[in-house]
Amino acid sequence: MKYKIFVDGQFGTTGLKIHEMLKNRKELEILTISEDDKKDIEVKTKLLNEADLVFLCLPDVASKESVKLITNESTKVIDASTAHRTNEDWTYGIAELTPTQRENIKNSNRVCVPGCHASGFIMAMKPLIENEIVSPKNKIVCHSITGYSGGGKGLIDIYEDPKNEGKFLSQRPYALGLSHKHLPEIKHVLGLKHAPFFTPSVGNFEQGMLVMSYLVKSELLNKKITRNEIVDLYKEYYKGEQFVKIIEDDFEYLDDGFLDAMKCNNTNRIEISVYESEDYMLVISRLDNLGKGASGAAVQNMNIMLGLDEKLGLKL
Repeated sequence: MKYKIFVDGQFGTTGLKIHEMLKNRKELEILTISEDDKKDIEVKTKLLNEADLVFLCLPDVASKESVKLITNESTKVIDASTAHRTNEDWTYGIAELTPTQRENIKNSNRVCVPGCHASGFIMAMKPLIENEIVSPKNKIVCHSITGYSGGGKGLIDIYEDPKNEGKFLSQRPYALGLSHKHLPEIKHVLGLKHAPFFTPSVGNFEQGMLVMSYLVKSELLNKKITRNEIVDLYKEYYKGEQFVKIIEDDFEYLDDGFLDAMKCNNTNRIEISVYESEDYMLVISRLDNLGKGASGAAVQNMNIMLGLDEKLGLKL
């Protein structure tokens, strides 16, 4: 049996990456729409309802409009936008989130792909909150640096324009109104009283990211705990999860003391490492913003929803 797959928004960054990841999958039939027809409602509606599974790689408003066009109750939907991430009728697409989340995804017809920054923060904080190391009432500080592909085609074009060569060499913080679009899902999924004090930035590299969460031991940790104990806690929480790597030896992990944001590129892997001083604890998630942070997570969810091997088409 071949599953019919349609990517609505196939010409955007996430859609193109999903197409690339699925193109050689023999168990899938990829339905396509031409550039000329992509705004033809009749053509798009037919494809949306013909598909066994639809990826929505669209802006929020357009995603909601496409969902309204789907009348086939058998059509499964994976939305890569922020439109449905706090909607209780949609399943949040981190299979590793809880022991039951993978089964929830498998049994759902509506799954939302988490934001890339949100994935890094949530997967770092969820085990600590579940084990009452960090309280949901705490105010947590987080900083993230991502490749410019996270800004979509518009930002990619700016960074790769020969006219701008040498112009954007530094890390560039953004969303300085302190209300990044991933904050609602972070607060919702983790059950936080306060959204984290979060500052993202763009680096002068195409893809890859680091999400850094800062914990003051005397203020944010509910009990005395060492870095090694935190590492053991993560290992137990994510035991058996093939796409999650917990770093035990941070000295060997670093490159002469530096942490390269791009070492998980072109994989669906997330790596979690922990660092400490007498007063502070730092948890860093490293992932590919186009992999586990977007298209990779979408394909992982598709595999689960269709009852396929979860690793198909994905690199560890």
